[in-house]
Amino acid sequence: MLTLSLPSDTQLVYEVHGTGYPLVLVHGHPFNRSMWAPQVAALQSAYQVITFDLRGYGQSVSNASYVSLDEFAQDIEALRATLKLETFALAGLSMGGQIALEYYRQYPQHVGALLLLDTFATLDSTERRQHRIDTAARIEKEGMDAYAEELLPGMVAPTTRREQPAVTAAVLTMMQTSPARGAAAALRGRADRRDYTDLLPIINVPTLVLVGSEDEFTPIADAVFMQERIPNAQLVVLDGAGHLPTLEAVRECNAAIERFLSHSLA
Repeated sequence: MLTLSLPSDTQLVYEVHGTGYPLVLVHGHPFNRSMWAPQVAALQSAYQVITFDLRGYGQSVSNASYVSLDEFAQDIEALRATLKLETFALAGLSMGGQIALEYYRQYPQHVGALLLLDTFATLDSTERRQHRIDTAARIEKEGMDAYAEELLPGMVAPTTRREQPAVTAAVLTMMQTSPARGAAAALRGRADRRDYTDLLPIINVPTLVLVGSEDEFTPIADAVFMQERIPNAQLVVLDGAGHLPTLEAVRECNAAIERFLSHSLA
């Protein structure tokens, strides 16, 4: 475990596994870097796999009440500069995928390949945006327990809940132990994010769009929307997985990522 100090008393906790072409993995909300453990285990023999806790999540320290996607992207750039990476593959899931898009918008010269998992590029509806703002206030007041219980059915598919109780329990624990202040800050910033639709056609690096077939938060239609607009993007749908195929369909997800990276970075 390593620590990167940033302005405003912010510290990023990160880990570097393996050697080879760098792959940076950006977790979603309300999780932490441990959600990528199955991918680290599978990929570290061929790639330098870098995971980190977004500011305000996991062990990364932040006292901010509002964090924009722009700031999250700038944190990735600070990490890239610290590790002296010229280019790297960038993968993000859900909010992490939107952060990956924001990073590409700001720093396209450093992205060698892009992996967008269970995410979407468009703006929230008015109702969804307000729900993020209201939820931020709620979890700062009440904590994460009830919120996590409510999120769980949308995070993992019914088959996962029935057949993989250990995975389901781990997802719930990860959400319940996420720092409420950091999660709230990110929800407020995410509510104000830009629309990335116009960015999609100018993405000129190999891109994988991956989604679980049972994802309720970012359904297949959202993935198709991106895949059709990003030049030569590949689409992979993992049957039976929900919003977290990285944990629900580990073997299939890892195989898709490995196949994409081996062909894209050859």
